[in-house]
Formats: sequence, structure tokens, C-alpha cells
Amino acid sequence: MTNATNEQGRLAGKTAIITGGTTGIGFETARQFIAQGARVLITGRSQDKIDSALAALGEDAVGVVANSAHISDLDNVAVAAEQAFGKVDILFANAGNGVFAPIPDVDEAGYDHQFDLNVKGVFFTVQKILPLLRRGASIILTASSVHTKGAPGGSLYFASKAAVRSFARTMAVELAGAGIRVNALSPGIVPTKFFSNSNVGEGAYGQFEEMAGKAAPLGRAGTPEEMAQAVVYLASDESSYVTATDLSVDGGWAQV
Repeated sequence: MTNATNEQGRLAGKTAIITGGTTGIGFETARQFIAQGARVLITGRSQDKIDSALAALGEDAVGVVANSAHISDLDNVAVAAEQAFGKVDILFANAGNGVFAPIPDVDEAGYDHQFDLNVKGVFFTVQKILPLLRRGASIILTASSVHTKGAPGGSLYFASKAAVRSFARTMAVELAGAGIRVNALSPGIVPTKFFSNSNVGEGAYGQFEEMAGKAAPLGRAGTPEEMAQAVVYLASDESSYVTATDLSVDGGWAQV
């Protein structure tokens, strides 16, 4: 679907950047943004993934190979976005992954890997794209419902997502004068390739998914489609009076 066929969409005429946009929540969000009339730039860590995603998304999407943990890659994203769009209305800083290990097994490399992508990467994504953002722009940061929880082996990942949630608060205050809103999205359990890219074994993740699903009032995992619908809301003018918040989309898991 092209923008010409959806001039009345909720994001009609808007431009968006989605980091980590080749799979899972990021890809589904790109698909829904385009369906709502936006043009989208996605990032991914390999050209093959970018090419595959662009083939599915169509002509209203462009892609850049980038690792959000590398600041030089984020400079390239900013250059590509300016060339493609000039100005940007929506930034979805979504790229991230998970490192899980008991405290005695965590080494410096694992610590740095987790915080470089999930924390440093999110901060500098915002910093590098900020000069391109129009007044009235919306920034959405992918946190996680785990930032309110504790579980064995989760120290690094859980803390990194707590930092992202904190970013949404402080950035919202700092950027309010520029008319820019900043919110966090906190998904619950959503089966995607995120977990195959982490160091969680399939069996261990299956046990965690079952436990979390049973604990949530809705009694199930979420879907990328449900997460993307929430991002569309935060990106749209429908949420014009929403900033600094944490939108928990987790079936109630973190709330009870």
C-alpha cells in the first residue's frame, strides 16, 4: 500500500524512523505505519534483513544497515533520513536485545554488550535524530514490562529497560519546549526473534513465557500486531496530550 492510497490514515503525510525494523515489533510497526499513510526508514544489522523487509513493506519504506550500539552507524542513519525525508515526525527507538545470566556469570563483555545496545544506543539514537525532528514530533522508546519486575538472571536486561523508561521521563521534560513528546512502550511477553537473538535457550524461554502468561490477567502472550497498534497511537495526533508516560502493553502482567 502506498501513501497515495491512504491519504486519510492516522499518520498521513508523516515520516518515521524505526530502529530494529526488520523483524518482530519493529517490522510490524513499520507495516502499520505505512498502512496509516506514513513513509518509513527502518534499520537492521544486515543488508539481507533490510532487503527482505523492504521487499515486504513496499515503496514507502527505505532501509539503512546499522547497529544502534555504534554511534557512527547512528550518524549514518541521520544522514540517510535527512536525504530521504528532510524532516522527521516520528522516531521509534526500538532496537535492543537481551543478555541473561546469574550474577556470578556476568562478565564485562556481556555487560557492555547489553548496555551499549539497550541504553547507549537508545540515548544516542535520540541525540542524532533530534536535529531532524519537527515541532510536534513523537519519540517512542521500547522499554519492557520487566523494568518493574525482578527475576534470577535478569539483572542486566531488566536494568537496561529501567534506564529506557527513565529516559522517557527526563527527555520528555527536556524536549517539551520544542514541542516534542517522548513516551515509553513496555511490551510484555511477545514471542519474536528477539529471544532467538538473545542468550536465552528455547526451553528456558518457553518456561518463562508460560509463567508470565499465566500470571497476566489475560492469561496469554501478546503479539507484534498488538504492540504496533500501541505504537501507532503514541505516534499519532490522538496522543497529543500524552508524554513522559510508560504505556504497558502486557496483558496486565506488571500491574497485578
